[in-house]
Amino acid sequence: MNSPFLLEAKNVKKYFPIKTGLFNRVVGQVKAVDDVSFGIRAGETFGLVGESGCGKSTLARVLLNLKNATDGEINFDGRNIAKVGTSELRKLREEMQIIFQDPYGSLNPRFLVKDIIGEPLRIHTKMSAKEIDDRVVELMQLVGLDVTRRNRYPHEFSGGQRQRIGIARAIALNPKFVVADEAVSALDVSVQSQVLNLLKKLQKELGLTYLFIAHGLNVVRHISDRIGVMYLGKMVEVAPTDELFSNPKHPYTKVLLSAIPQATPNRVRERIILEGDVPSPANPPSGCRFHTRCPFAQERCRVEEPKLESMGPDRQVACHFPL
Repeated sequence: MNSPFLLEAKNVKKYFPIKTGLFNRVVGQVKAVDDVSFGIRAGETFGLVGESGCGKSTLARVLLNLKNATDGEINFDGRNIAKVGTSELRKLREEMQIIFQDPYGSLNPRFLVKDIIGEPLRIHTKMSAKEIDDRVVELMQLVGLDVTRRNRYPHEFSGGQRQRIGIARAIALNPKFVVADEAVSALDVSVQSQVLNLLKKLQKELGLTYLFIAHGLNVVRHISDRIGVMYLGKMVEVAPTDELFSNPKHPYTKVLLSAIPQATPNRVRERIILEGDVPSPANPPSGCRFHTRCPFAQERCRVEEPKLESMGPDRQVACHFPL
């Protein structure tokens, strides 16, 4: 039976060795991504949230095969891409793209905008210079950029415009799957809204599938069909967006929701303050990794690791005592 997902991660792990001494002796591992499983359907936006250092960006790069997985399986469009050869990987680059967080650092300052957007076309296609120039014009119009400025350099554009350049570059090859890695976090709030609306517009017009990564739930809420919550390398909850906001099941999700600023000041909402620092992924706590900070932790949480288990359609939670 075919998978219902365009992309599916099964028990994916990414560990980094900790080395010391003159001979780089391995003394431990950083478990950046530890046994993560989830899927993304064609045409949907899957939001991924969690604190800095929880493994979101590392997971995204493993899914794109920019980093090799330590273990696990990654299926994309019916293929296990964790074990593809060089020629297959080149083809894969056309189907999977990424929009980076920094609209300043992700663009080569020495390239003209037309060259930045046209670079994937020069590498992956046999299009003529005229065809590439025509495609660049089409892409700039698609993302709302003035085509008469294609002979300018990135520093001559605002932050929001630079991110549109990055988006145009990402969709140049008509990919099926796009990772937006903190794609709006460096932008002003008003510009964030414009870029989110652009991403939704492109998804509808081009049939794109997104993995949208962000720190906070307030951003992913406006674009995601489903949301996954990560903590210290683990996926702790997956749910449709409306269900996650109306009825969070994992204590960590409830904490993240309580931190969202309210639009109605008179409405009273419980604010949960976490105590202590995030544990090190090089030495994670035993049992549930969140138990050292969880206000609802019990003895079982300290000794037994919870599994990500189904609690209904598209609803999974890794908690011994779900809310």
